[in-house]
This record gives sequence, structure tokens and C-alpha cells, in this order.
Amino acid sequence: MPLVYLRSLSRRTKTSDILVFLDQVGGLKGTRVGRIELQAGEAAIEVPDGWESRVAKALNGQLLGDRRVQAWAESPADVRSGAEDHFARLTRLLELESKAEAQEAMERNRRLSAADAERTGTSLVDLVVLDEEAGLGGRYLVRLIKRKGSPLPWTRLGVGSPVVFSAHANKSTTAYRGVVCERTDGYLQVALASMPDEMAEQEVWRLDLSSDEVAVDRQRAALSQVRLARGERLAELRDALLGQRQIQFNAEQDEPPFDASLNETQRAAVRFALSARDLALIHGPPGTGKTTTVVELIRRAIRRGEKVLACAPSNMAVDNIFERLLDAKVRAVRLGHPGRVMPELRAHTLDLLVDDHPDVRLARSLVKEAMSLFRQADRTTRAKPAPGARREARQEAKSLLADAKRLEAQAVEHILDTADVLCATTTGLDSSLLGTRRFDLAVIDEACQSTEPGCWIPLLRCDRVVLSGDHCQLPPTVVSREAADEGFGRSLFERLATAHGSLITRRLSLQYRMHQAIMDFSAEEFYQSELEADATVRNHVLADLPGVLASPLTQSPVDFIDTAGASFDEELEPDGESRLNRQEAGLVCRKVQELLDCGVPAGDIAVIAPYSAQVRLLREQLPIAGLEIDSVDGFQGREKEAVVISLVRSNPQGEIGFLSDERRMNVAMTRARRKLLVIGDSATLSGNAFYKRMIEYFERLGAYRTVWEEGLS
Repeated sequence: MPLVYLRSLSRRTKTSDILVFLDQVGGLKGTRVGRIELQAGEAAIEVPDGWESRVAKALNGQLLGDRRVQAWAESPADVRSGAEDHFARLTRLLELESKAEAQEAMERNRRLSAADAERTGTSLVDLVVLDEEAGLGGRYLVRLIKRKGSPLPWTRLGVGSPVVFSAHANKSTTAYRGVVCERTDGYLQVALASMPDEMAEQEVWRLDLSSDEVAVDRQRAALSQVRLARGERLAELRDALLGQRQIQFNAEQDEPPFDASLNETQRAAVRFALSARDLALIHGPPGTGKTTTVVELIRRAIRRGEKVLACAPSNMAVDNIFERLLDAKVRAVRLGHPGRVMPELRAHTLDLLVDDHPDVRLARSLVKEAMSLFRQADRTTRAKPAPGARREARQEAKSLLADAKRLEAQAVEHILDTADVLCATTTGLDSSLLGTRRFDLAVIDEACQSTEPGCWIPLLRCDRVVLSGDHCQLPPTVVSREAADEGFGRSLFERLATAHGSLITRRLSLQYRMHQAIMDFSAEEFYQSELEADATVRNHVLADLPGVLASPLTQSPVDFIDTAGASFDEELEPDGESRLNRQEAGLVCRKVQELLDCGVPAGDIAVIAPYSAQVRLLREQLPIAGLEIDSVDGFQGREKEAVVISLVRSNPQGEIGFLSDERRMNVAMTRARRKLLVIGDSATLSGNAFYKRMIEYFERLGAYRTVWEEGLS
């Protein structure tokens, strides 16, 4: 028999409760139900053939007792071959990726010493608790510092990172899942679901980056639900996105914009997206104001009376949209763990809005009164209480607790119902919270940074969808090589853009970031030379900034320094697989110092290297406050006035490794506003056609130099 799964059940839920739930809500009599397996708040239920989809749909988001449950179905039968093949394949690749992530984390912790794990940036060790407090919607906050009071080292553990909190010395100790909610140079604060039992016994702790298992579960459930959809809007959207149904549009309407500064390509993209009956894509190359366009789209949809769901793959990208919507006075609510939200936006998260709701303040007083009654009922007194008095006190206390829970649930429902737009990560949408809510429009920003399963979670809840992104920049990060080889890193946006092109896509073409000379190579290679630099940025250089001295370095927008023939040889990192180039790092340091000597603030400079070993080496050699040094991935979506790129690869074989992913270089080069300085070995790079064209472009600009000309060999 096919299976229907339930999650988020109360641990007090019984098989009889589920049978009543199936009958009253799912319309399935208990006599037709097969085996029910119930364990740890989850259930697997055998249902008759053909019932799995309708039962899962009927139960998903409904209340069972005081909990909204998540329901989904799995069945290999009775699914059209096109949908089955596609979603079965995505599910298999999702499992490969999940296993690869877990394996990578396990091997990293097993292979590395505590110090080496910390050096990779995925762990922090030798931590002590500075203080602890309650907060963030009932969670438990722990502030951690280095035991000797030293500053925290460089780490990838940032606000929003899922982590495991455990005792430093004892590997067999219990590990507690949490989320980083604040980070400074001196301390890091973690939000935990509960206080660790060992807090009083253990003195030294560690944090390790953790995978998000809940996100994988939600993607798996979404793929199953969309596979089995029949006779509903989800099935129509699925067929349109699989090319089995024509994608349709209404006539475009010219409406007055909220933001009068929008350029014509942005306005055209908004008009087109609003005309979509199924889906539309907004293609936003670097610096073209993609998020500004998305926010305008959301505001216009709200003006039409629509409810909107705004998502993105990362918390940072969601916060970017959320902040813009709040600035525009839109009634927006942020879903998700408050610890993953920027501190200045947390007051608008659901958890904190609920905490501040008058109904919840009343609920807290009811809880205090209930606790007092429980203590009174358990207290031993000299005078014998009246018969039944203690039982009555306990019953009254239970009734007060039930009232408190009802008031809190009402507060949540009121906040969600009165919001015009809900903002969340694509994998942060929880049926136990949202219930059966649907949205007229779902907008997924930075959609190219998500694998396809992640995008199907918001698609379950909307009538129309608009995807925004740029598939010419970095694709989703995929750990499993097998999954990557089978195309798991190809986003839904890229698949649709490739299949339908301009029929469903509008590209933004006026960019507001880069000097014309920085932009042109990217425009030629990736955007059919359709990008145009706005007049405000077309000719700006570093020397135009206040306090910056005019020099050849600050007056020119682009430089390429060729290290060919100078014995700037790459090498493998000791005890690692990443690569570094010590001589090239030294050259980077000299050029960064030259920029600083000209008066360019350290905070306006970025150093980008494609290899983590080179990033670590440069951080050791350039410990300058405000200067940012990171990988290409770390800078996607960001910009700096000056960018120095160290390409690292220099070998007689002409091997360039993952530099051959041209999108990586597109991201790196387009982070710069006024100055782009690239350092690399032309002899190694030119074996690749893309890099050969890049070097020829620099030569045409007159931006090509050698270490010999620079006197830096």
C-alpha cells in the first residue's frame, strides 16, 4: 500500500487520534487504513492505492490536537512518466547530496585536529561561556569567547549558520544544534532550543558548522507532493514548468510605479512579470538593480490586492528584500529563526512580533497563574485540604495553560493573516506554521543559487511564480560529485531560461556599479554586449573618491599583471588539496599596500582568490582591519570600489582546474566598481579560450602589464 507521512505530531498523539484525523479531515475511513507506525512525533500510514495524494493534500497544514502537521505522500505508482522521471531523479540526486554533505562533515571532524578544524573556518574551539540568557522567542542564548580572551580567528561561522555546540574535550558528549545569532571580533552568540544539561559540568566548548537536515526533509516532501498532484493549480504549474503545458501571459498593463527612479528595462520587466499567468523570469546581470526591480514587483502585486510570498535561498538574500520592503512601509513579516536574521531586522520577525503581541502577554500571565496553582496543589500543609481541592486546582491550572496556548496560536494567526507579504528562505517554509495558506504570487530572488528541489517548496503554495537571478554567475553549491555530474547544480531558473529564452524572460540591461571598461568584457562574454553602464558610473575611477591621490593605479579602471616566466609557481597546500601561490601572494600584498598608500580605505578594497589555501595565506600576510579577503563564492552579490584578483594557477601543463568554470570569473571581475586588478600567469591561462580572450581584451584596453615592466619580479 502507498504511504502517507505525518510530521510535527505531539508526542502524546495516539494511533486512535490519527484514525479520527484521517476520517474527519482526510475523508478516509479507518477500516480502509493499513498499518500505522508512530514514533517520535512522526507517523507513516498505509492508505489504499489512489488515496495517497488526496489524503496528504487534505491533511497538510491542518490541526491535529494543538499542532499543525506536515503531510506528504510517497508512491511509485500511477504517476505520469514525464513527472515521475523528473522528480524521481531530483529526489535521488537530493539524497546523494545529503549523504555527501554528512560524509564531508564527518570526515572533516575525524581527519582534522581541533586546531586544524578551526583553521578551515568551519569550527571554533577552546571556547568558554561568557554569559547566558533567555531570548529570541523563548530560545536560550549563549555568548562564547576564546578561553584566553583572544579575538576570534577568521571563521565561516556567521550570523544564521547552523552549528553543533558540544563540549570541547569529550567527543562522546551530547551535541546540541543551534544557530549563530550574533558575531563580533571578540565573541559569538548562539541560540539553542534549550539549555544543555552539561552546562554546569563542562567548562570548554566548541562549535562546528552543521548541515541543515530539516531543509533536506522539506525538499524531499515537496518533490513527492508535486509528483502526485492531480487536478489542482500545483499540477498545472508543474506541467508548465516541465514543458508539458503552454506557459501563458495576459496583456501587459502600464501602471504608475512606486519607484520613479526605475529605468525602462526595469519597468518593462515588472510589467512583464505582472502579466504572467504561470511564471516569468527576471534576468539581472551584475549591478543592474535586480532586487530593486523585485521589490517594485512585490509592491505592485500588493496594490492589486494580492498576497505575496517572497523567498530566496539564503538568509542574507531574504534580508536584503525584507529590509527594502520595510523601508517602503510594506506590511512584511520575516519567517524563520530570529538568530539567522540581521539584528536590525529581528523586531519584524514572527517570533518577536508574537512575543510582543498583547494576547501573548496575557498568555504569559495565565502560565504564571497556572504554575502557581500547580505548586499550591503539590504543597504540603498542616490543615487537610478539602476533598477534591487539589484535583480542582490542577484541572484549573491545565485549563489556564490550554487558554494560554490558544491565545498564542491566535496571535500567530493574526500576524500572518494581516501581513501583505511573508519573507522566508525557500527551505524555511513550514507547514506546521503556515497551515493551508496559499499566495497569489511567489517571488524567488537569487533563484540561480538554489538547486531545483529548493524552489519547489514555495511553488506548492502559489498560483504564479516569478524567478529572479543570473545563471551566468555562480550556480548552486553541490558537494556530491556524482550529483553534480548528473546536473544537480543546474538551477530551475537556468533550466527554464535555456528551454524558453525570451518567451518567458526579461533581462535588465542598465548597470549602476562598474566602470565601462570593467563591465565590457563580461558584457561581451555573457550578455551578448547588451549591458550599458549608467552615466553615473561609466567613467568613475578611484582618483575621483575624496582623499584618494591621483596616480596611474588610481586613475585607470583596469590592470592585468602577467606573471608568466617569473617562476611564480603554484603549489599544493601542505596536508591539503587546495592550491596557493606564494610569489603571487607577495605581489598582491604590494599592490594592496600601494592602494592604501594612495588613500583608498581598506574597507573599500577586496582581495579575491579562487582557492581557499590562497585566501588563508593572504589573510596571514594582510592582517589589515577592514580589508576583506575571500573566495569567489564569498563575494557573490557584493561589490567593492577596488578588487584585486589572484588567479593562483601557474604550471607548465596549463592546468587551471575549476577556473575553467567561466561563471566564477564573471562573478570575480564584476565585484569591482572603480578598479579591477587581475594577477595571473598568461602562459598557463591562455590554453583556455575564455582566458585567452580575457587577456586579449586587457591588451586592447592598454591595461596589460608584466611583472618585469612593473619591476615586481
